Amino acid sequence: MSAFSRFTPLVQSLPATVPFVGPEAIERQRGRQIAARIGANESGFGPADSVLLAIQRAAGETWKYADPENYDLRHALAAHLGASPAHIAVGEGIDGLLGQIVRLVVEQGTPVVTSLGGYPTFNYHVAGHGGRLVTVPFVDDREDLDGLLAAVRREAAPLVYFANPDNPMGSWWPAERVIEFAAALPETTLLILDEAYCETAPLEALPSIESLIDRPNVIRTRTFSKAYGLAGARVGYALTTPGTAQAFDKIRNHFGMNRIGVAAAIAALSDQQYLKDVTQRIAASRDRIAGIARDSGLLPLSSATNFVAVDCGRDAVYARAVVDRLMSDHGVFVRMPGVSPLNRCIRISTGPDAEMELLGAALPAVLRSLTGG
Repeated sequence: MSAFSRFTPLVQSLPATVPFVGPEAIERQRGRQIAARIGANESGFGPADSVLLAIQRAAGETWKYADPENYDLRHALAAHLGASPAHIAVGEGIDGLLGQIVRLVVEQGTPVVTSLGGYPTFNYHVAGHGGRLVTVPFVDDREDLDGLLAAVRREAAPLVYFANPDNPMGSWWPAERVIEFAAALPETTLLILDEAYCETAPLEALPSIESLIDRPNVIRTRTFSKAYGLAGARVGYALTTPGTAQAFDKIRNHFGMNRIGVAAAIAALSDQQYLKDVTQRIAASRDRIAGIARDSGLLPLSSATNFVAVDCGRDAVYARAVVDRLMSDHGVFVRMPGVSPLNRCIRISTGPDAEMELLGAALPAVLRSLTGG
């Protein structure tokens, strides 16, 4: 009997893969420590001091499970957003929420629409539940709303994923176009509107809470991993109608949240001055990355996120060489998009001045070594 026959045919058909190779794995593979960790879209600026204090206070109670109803966090989010707690579901980062949403909708062979080159963890969840991905190419380095809508209608797809602002290109659509897109979808199609980078986006890119909150086929996902500096805490939330939010209770891990992370998220919401300060630092770092890229003869793309996609002006082989040499020669960790034509670019996360200085020295040196000049 096969050693794998105890698994389902679907699981047997899937590769054992990780959507992203982590910085720690890269250090192990290369035998070199990372000097500038600016590839995973984390916040090198970290959380507020008030949040670190809340973490310290909560550490002594980590022997307790977190409240399975996430009452305090949902109420804190509701007060912050001007919504009802009934409109909010909490999960283990957006990645955890995406897995739950896919589980709610996708069966074997279910068509699911997304952008070609978009967030690979979503694709990973769809594959893990047997869904059939239907991908739409980016147009002018933005997700193609008209193309996504056409694909949904053609496939009668019950699920579509769209990120605004987008990862990996940092591009965005204005709020009115997002609202139009949501309104044009069939009622039978659930829209995941991924707003992981909402805190770093211009206000005109974000639909108001009330503009979408009453649409049962829209779930907006957000996170504390980016501007709030809590990627390691794994805290995310979904905004939707009470009926859709309640559906998460049918399949979520009710003890999936960690008590320290919840305390950190509540404290982060209470320190909006820090959020204002750190988003200004992120914007300044974006400008610095853009300047380093231009000084090196490369083209930085406009970004509404905590990273900048930089067009290397050639093909994926060249972009990969830049990524690899930055790490191997200088310990500077960055990433790149996975599919053409996006993979002509590299993607650089914002970070503190020391990491920007390392990038400023390393990038032109790598380009000179690759071009022989």
